[in-house]
Amino acid sequence: METISSAQNPKIKNIIRLSKAKERREQGLFLIEGARELSLALSAGYVIESVFFCSSLFSKTDYPEVLNTIADSKIFEVSEAVFQKVAYREGSDGLLVLARPKPHALSDLKLSGTPFVIVLESVEKPGNLGAILRTADAAQADAVIICDPATDLYNPNVVRSSVGCLFTVPTAICSSEEALSYFEQKGIKTFAAELQASQWYQDTDFTAPSAVIMGTEADGLTPFWLDNANKRIKIPMRGKIDSLNVSVSTAVITFEAMRQRGFF
Repeated sequence: METISSAQNPKIKNIIRLSKAKERREQGLFLIEGARELSLALSAGYVIESVFFCSSLFSKTDYPEVLNTIADSKIFEVSEAVFQKVAYREGSDGLLVLARPKPHALSDLKLSGTPFVIVLESVEKPGNLGAILRTADAAQADAVIICDPATDLYNPNVVRSSVGCLFTVPTAICSSEEALSYFEQKGIKTFAAELQASQWYQDTDFTAPSAVIMGTEADGLTPFWLDNANKRIKIPMRGKIDSLNVSVSTAVITFEAMRQRGFF
């Protein structure tokens, strides 16, 4: 097992480069931090290229067995000073991983008989995307479909904010046109969330196969979804401003759908 004690090591420099989307695309690699996240990625069948661990931090992990499944040739020990140069979250347990992304094709999704799908159009903020993946995991939504993305699914802040749900939630990336065609073929009703809708979300029937379409915080949904969705729905707002961000709004609608389906 190789030991790395210098931040000038080429492997460490490359980890820093992978914080940029262009490098991730060109190298076909992304970063995972944390033993729990690594265990979830392994369970989901992700290919691991290399693992960097700091023994003084890793000794405190709740998942000490996770390295047992990784070949020694892929594991590199680093000093705590070096690890702090590449870590991107507080309270890390000393594990940073380079892994291969998956393709996330619509055709790879395996939906239930009565699916509930979350659709995000041009999601911009990695933190919001990560939070929505957590909601999808908690509610056991069938899938999250990201249409015309404005942020990279494998942005380190998506991985961090999703607390590993990136690896537990079936996810697809496609155009809005492809998603609409997919829903029409599957007989899935689409519900566009917008502030000017006439129908309240709690008065909407989500017990049939359903997809809720969420837009960006800045601009909401584009005319494509507003014109083509089966219905437009909204969440009541009692304050002076529209104070719910997209991740909170998604959670509100998603858990109403789960309530209607008798899951709690």
